[in-house]
Amino acid sequence: MSDKLKIITTEDGSHSLYHEELQETYHSFHGAYRESIHVFMLYGLDSWLARNPKRFPIRIFEVGFGTGLNAWLALVWAEQNQIPVLYHTIEPFPLPEEIYSQLNYVDQNDGIWHFHKYFKVLHELPWNEGGPVSEYFNFKKDQVTLEEAQLYPSDVVFFDAFAPKKQPELWQLEALAKVYDSMRPGALFTTYSATGQLKRDLKSLGLEVENPPGPPGKKEMTRGWKPVTQ
Repeated sequence: MSDKLKIITTEDGSHSLYHEELQETYHSFHGAYRESIHVFMLYGLDSWLARNPKRFPIRIFEVGFGTGLNAWLALVWAEQNQIPVLYHTIEPFPLPEEIYSQLNYVDQNDGIWHFHKYFKVLHELPWNEGGPVSEYFNFKKDQVTLEEAQLYPSDVVFFDAFAPKKQPELWQLEALAKVYDSMRPGALFTTYSATGQLKRDLKSLGLEVENPPGPPGKKEMTRGWKPVTQ
């Protein structure tokens, strides 16, 4: 797969990958690091914490481990906030070391230098096994598709698949329904995508859909809350 991937630099100086076969990038050209912080930390974990200040541990499910950026940022978030996180991610096509070892995410914030080592650790951990990575972060990554995956109850969903036009099977109602069914009452679903069809599908499943401002380069994104009672 590595021969199909090219490391690129986005506008905030952080790397992303360009998949030549799909003609798609792993992150926004406007800034990979900023996009992940905005969509998954600010409108994901920070928003969850604001509503649930004492509901721990937080169970996160991520569709698309990819470069590992979201998982690493979640680990940093868990450690800085001293909040236990159980993180489950899936990725059918893991990156080879020759690619992930060149990614520059840990260079984007010198203030968290003591967490830099964990980016490599997350990539090097065995697939399809789980366990503690740091004091507040428990991690499991499965090399499976969403269709194949066994999902655990989740509080926060990071839906970070390739764009709907590039990977439509992951955005179909059946796939979204599988994720929805695994979400606990009150759970949060967050994604960079803001297509009308996605919003309609999420609403049809029962989520309370919101349209927060998007990361740089995008007018809006999509976030949904599963009702506490139905």
